[in-house]
Amino acid sequence: MMSPRLEFALNVAWDAAKSTLAYFQTGATIDWKHDDSPVTVADREAEAIIRRAIAQRYPGETVLGEEEGLTGASDDRWVIDPIDGTKSFISGVPLYSTLLSYEVAGEPVLGVCILPALGQAVWAERGAGAYWDGVPIRVRAQGELNRAVLACGGHRSLLGQGRMEGFLDLVPQVLATRTWGDAYGHAMVAAGRIDAMIDPVVARWDISAMAVIVREAGGLFTDFEGNEELADEAISASPDLHRHILEAFRA
Repeated sequence: MMSPRLEFALNVAWDAAKSTLAYFQTGATIDWKHDDSPVTVADREAEAIIRRAIAQRYPGETVLGEEEGLTGASDDRWVIDPIDGTKSFISGVPLYSTLLSYEVAGEPVLGVCILPALGQAVWAERGAGAYWDGVPIRVRAQGELNRAVLACGGHRSLLGQGRMEGFLDLVPQVLATRTWGDAYGHAMVAAGRIDAMIDPVVARWDISAMAVIVREAGGLFTDFEGNEELADEAISASPDLHRHILEAFRA
C-alpha cells in the first residue's frame, strides 16, 4: 500500500509527464543553457505543474528542481527533474522521463520515474520495494561479466571525466554494451533487464529518484568509488556485478 506522499508524487509526476507529450516530436523551440544543455518549454511547464501541486498540498516544503533551482533550505525536500533526457526528448526518442523524489535528511526515501512516451511508470519507497506499473521488480542475479549487459550515459561524458579507459576495459569482458542513458538506463537495471548502468556525469535531480528505485529493487547505487552518498557520478548494478564494475574504474 502506498504512503500518502508516494501516491501524491506518482499522481503529480504523471500530470507533469503527460504535459510534455504536447511538445514531443513537434519541433518545439529549443533554448540552450550556459552549460550548453538544451531546455524547452516542456521542461519548464512540467516543473511548474509539480511545484504548484507541492505548494498546494505541502505548503512551505523545500523544493529543488532543475529549471527553477532551490526554494527553501531544509534537507527534507522534493527533487524534480521535469524532463530527464532532454536530448532524447528534442530528438524525438521516447526514452525520456519525468522524475520526482522526496528526501529526508538528504536521503531519498521515495522516487517516481514516469516514461510518458511509453505510458509507463516506475516507483519505489524505502522499505516497500520497487514497482514497474504496479508489478514488483528486482535486479538480475548476474555476477559473471561475460553474461552481463552494460549501459552508459554517453561516450562523450566518459571521455570528459577520464572514465573511458575503465569503460573500455569492461567492453571486451561483457556480453554487450548499450547507450540507454539517463534514468531509463537505471530503470533497466532495477527491472533486471540489464546488469549495470554507468553514469559519469549527473546532477542531484538526475539520480535522487533512481537511487531509491534501484536500491529497493535489490541493487547497489553508488559513485565510482563505491560510496552510497549521492554524488556527481553514479553506477547502478546488481550486488554481484557491482564490484567488478568498480574494479575496472579503479585499475
